[in-house]
Amino acid sequence: MGDALEEPWWESTGEARGGNDSSPDCSDDESLDEVTGPSKAMKPPANNKLVSSKKRKQHTECFPNPEEEQSKDKKEGEGKPKRRRKKKISDILAKSSPKPGTPEDVKKLLNEHFGAKRSVIELEELKLPDACFLPPNDLTHSFSSYLKEICPKWAKLRKNQKEKKSVVMLIICSSALRCLEVIKSIAAFKGDGRVIKLFAKHIKIQEQVKMLEKSLIHVGVGTPGRIKALIEQDSLSLTGLKYVILDWNWRDQKLRRLVDIPEIRKECIDLLEMGLIKLCREGSVKLGLF
Repeated sequence: MGDALEEPWWESTGEARGGNDSSPDCSDDESLDEVTGPSKAMKPPANNKLVSSKKRKQHTECFPNPEEEQSKDKKEGEGKPKRRRKKKISDILAKSSPKPGTPEDVKKLLNEHFGAKRSVIELEELKLPDACFLPPNDLTHSFSSYLKEICPKWAKLRKNQKEKKSVVMLIICSSALRCLEVIKSIAAFKGDGRVIKLFAKHIKIQEQVKMLEKSLIHVGVGTPGRIKALIEQDSLSLTGLKYVILDWNWRDQKLRRLVDIPEIRKECIDLLEMGLIKLCREGSVKLGLF
């Protein structure tokens, strides 16, 4: 007790406090070192010198090089697949002059249409021998001069026509407007013969039926669709028919011929199959190409 009393009270308390304070400080530092790791020394910047305004890069405007742009366009064009451009009739005619139709063209047309659909026996019945055809137009004739050449005995045939609901000559065109042109162009050939319009534009089929029943008609000019409809109704007979002329070489504003228009081509082939091919093979009807 005496020793304790002899010690100054403030030293004991100070030591006690110092011993207590040192331990938490050390523990705190150690905990921080464990979490954050040892502190790294800050490195000074590599270049402390200021860059002068003269050494700074000056901004320059970039203009595209036309040669580089063209090369880029070519590369882009080469990568894309090119579409094939369909050949137009005008392009074909520009390279070569139009050729007149021949009997071989008609034979080829029928063969392509019926080749995969009919048997061998049926195809034989649909073939047209060379004797069925008249000399084709060589693109030097007018319609009247061509008809005079292939039908020199027209005056006699016109007088012998005595059957109603029938015609002596049938001219097949691709449109109503073309039919009107043909009717005007054959005025020098027909003479006193009567002509009937056999197309659907502005003319009802009943009017055409009445005209065929009442009058003697020598020449019929029409489209294959209306002629086919009249034959199916038995309003137009083929018994007195002698000549069938296809307006083969004429072209419309789009430079299409009679056989170049899909619907007209089909109707024309159906009309030939309806009885005209049979009459041609028998020799009673002749087929011409103008």
